[in-house]
Amino acid sequence: MVSALFEEKAAAVKDLPKRPNDDELLKLYGLFKQATVGDNNTSKPGFLDLKGKYKWEAWNELKGTTQDDAESQYIDLADELIGKYSS
Repeated sequence: MVSALFEEKAAAVKDLPKRPNDDELLKLYGLFKQATVGDNNTSKPGFLDLKGKYKWEAWNELKGTTQDDAESQYIDLADELIGKYSS
């Protein structure tokens, strides 16, 4: 169960005036999936699906991280990005 703070940060990150870089977005994606779904048990996307592959890998790297820990890391990263891209 995700916290209200997590949901608030997820919404705030979507409304940033500037777009975070690809690495930051992939890290956010992986942490979001780990916090909301848990370990990645899906099959790896095909060779031609580069975007899907990178997203899958970002999530899969967090395998074994608890959902609570992933949520906490997501909130910390969201705060960092909000500070970086809101000014």
